[in-house]
Amino acid sequence: MTTPDSEVVAEQRPADDGDALLEVRGLRKHFPVTRGAVVKRQVGAVKAVDGIDFTVRPGETFGLVGESGCGKTTTGRMITRLLEPSDGQIIFEGQDITHVSQGKMRPLRRDLQMIFQDPYSSLNPRKTVGSIIGAPYRLQGIETENGVKRAVQDLLEVVGLNPEHYNRYPHEFSGGQRQRIGIARTLALRPKLIVADEPVSALDVSIQAQVVNLLEDLQEEFNLTYVVIAHDLSVVRHISDRVGVMYLGKMVELSDGKGLYESPMHPYTVALLSAVPVPDPTKRKGRDRVRLQGDVPSPLNPPPACRFHTRCWKAQEICGKVEPPLVEVIPGHRVACHFPENAPEGAGAMVTKAAEEAGLAE
Repeated sequence: MTTPDSEVVAEQRPADDGDALLEVRGLRKHFPVTRGAVVKRQVGAVKAVDGIDFTVRPGETFGLVGESGCGKTTTGRMITRLLEPSDGQIIFEGQDITHVSQGKMRPLRRDLQMIFQDPYSSLNPRKTVGSIIGAPYRLQGIETENGVKRAVQDLLEVVGLNPEHYNRYPHEFSGGQRQRIGIARTLALRPKLIVADEPVSALDVSIQAQVVNLLEDLQEEFNLTYVVIAHDLSVVRHISDRVGVMYLGKMVELSDGKGLYESPMHPYTVALLSAVPVPDPTKRKGRDRVRLQGDVPSPLNPPPACRFHTRCWKAQEICGKVEPPLVEVIPGHRVACHFPENAPEGAGAMVTKAAEEAGLAE
C-alpha cells in the first residue's frame, strides 16, 4: 500500500453515519488467584472489571475516571485487545473483536491504537526515534511515497518536535518530548480510535497542558476519537465530551462532561469532585470537602450489592442487599445509586425498580 508521506497525517476521513464507533457490553476481566506449588488450583479471582457498558461515538472524547485500582487501565487494555476479556463484548465499527485471534487483530491495529502512561518505559531505549516511530509502517507492510524516513520526520514535525531528532535515542529527550514521540508512533497508521492511558500523569504540570492541547489539536486535524483514562479530573473536564466514573470494577455514573461536573449524582463522584483543588480562593468559600471513611475494599472480595456502600455516607440497608444498575434518570445522565445526589424526585426509586426487575438482589 502506498501513502504519500506529506499527507500521512493530514488526510481527513469521510463523515461517519452517526453510529457508535466502539461499543462495550458487560465487559469483565477476572484475574485468577491460584494456590499450590506443584498442582495449582484456583482459589479466587481478582474482579478488576466486572460488567461495564458504554459506547464511544465517532469524533468524541470519552473520559474514564476513578481512583487507582478501579479497573480503568484494564478496561483500556481490553479495548485494544492487549488483554483477553473474561466475558462481555467489544464491538468496534460493528465487528465483534472480543475474542478474535492475533492474526485477525493485526489489520485492525491500524484503526485501534494506544498511548501508554509512562513515556520512559514505553519507548525502547536501544532504538532510535526514527526506528520507534517507523515500526508501525514496517509491521503493517505500508510503503510511503518518499520512504519511511520522510514520513517519520513529517510526524515529528506534527507533534512539535524537530525532524532532525530522527537519529536520536529516547534518553536524550525530556518526559514531555518522549510522550510526543509516543503520540507520533500512535498517529503513524492514522487510527480511528486512540486509547490514551493516563497520557499526562507522568509529566510535570507545566508540560501537561502542552500535551493535552496537542491531543486536542490532533483530534480536530485528523478526525480522531479518544478514550482518555485518567484520575486527574481537571484534565478530563478540559478534554472530554462524555465521562464515565468507575469504582472497584463497576461503572457508577456516566454523563456528558458538563452534567457530571455541575450536577454529580453518585456519592462517589461527589466525593471525587470535592477533592479537586480550586485555585480561586473566592470560590473555595462554602465548598464542603467530602472525606470518605475506610479503605478501598479488595477486588478479590468486593462488598455485596453496591460496592461503594461500605464507604458511603448515604448508605442504607437496601444498598448492601440490592445492586443498583446503571439507569438513565435524566436524558444523557446515568447513575447506579439508590439514593443519588442532585437528581430529580423519584430517581432513586427508578434505580431500585430496575434492580428488582433485573433480579440483582443479593
